[in-house]
Amino acid sequence: MRDPDGLIARAGVRGDPDRDQHFLVDDRVLDRLPTYLEAIDADTSHLLEIGGGTGALTDRLLAVGDEVTVVERDRDLAEFLREEFADEIAAGELTVIEGDALAVDLPDFTASVSNLPYGVSSEIAFRLFPEKKPLVLMFQQEFAERMVAEPGTSEYGRLSVSSQHYADVELVESIPKEAFDPQPAVQSAVVRAVPREPDYTVADEDFFLRFVKAVFTQRRKTVRNAIRNTAHISGLGEPDAVVEAADEELLRKRPDAMAPAEFAVLAGLAWDVGEPET
Repeated sequence: MRDPDGLIARAGVRGDPDRDQHFLVDDRVLDRLPTYLEAIDADTSHLLEIGGGTGALTDRLLAVGDEVTVVERDRDLAEFLREEFADEIAAGELTVIEGDALAVDLPDFTASVSNLPYGVSSEIAFRLFPEKKPLVLMFQQEFAERMVAEPGTSEYGRLSVSSQHYADVELVESIPKEAFDPQPAVQSAVVRAVPREPDYTVADEDFFLRFVKAVFTQRRKTVRNAIRNTAHISGLGEPDAVVEAADEELLRKRPDAMAPAEFAVLAGLAWDVGEPET
């Protein structure tokens, strides 16, 4: 395997915290990341990596995947990856896409393992979730804890409901700052997401996620008041009609006590009687 520090030296770059560039340099962590896919017997025939950096993780993914596509927005780093992995590219094993992961066309990948840029990690995660593929993604620790949080805990919120709508999410490893160069200000964590259909149905997925977002802007209020106070966010034309149709027990709860399936019930009512914008 290529040495992470050697890759940085050959690239002639330094990570830039202001641009979310923290290179993962701990060999043990790098070696473990692909194993979180292997543990669930995921299809590794085409792996996607967001934020390739200098290629330390790319190198590990090439060892387990038949094909790897890496997306890198930094022009100099993308060029370095093309030079460093010229043989793998020539063999058809690696494709380097230069561009913003939120804007480029993604390939038909089978799974993703990525050390995400923290500033846009939420946006990237929710671009990947609807693809319904296994994901092993690195986030800030606090963000990861919110993704996997259970109802009734202080960490539970919109991010928890939205993530768990798409997949079984699990925090599989916490990563110390010392594993990166330069060191970030916070600890990191790895989340594994295994796609599955939720145990409830929603009439319109975009509206469901918008409704959850709206209600959680008033997490300290009762659900009754949150629905009425956030119609400008959820797009409900008749929030009072939703309140009148909903079960009193649900309406008395606070949003952070509601399971995803309970949000689905309320969102279904809101879709049916609340006259939402479409």
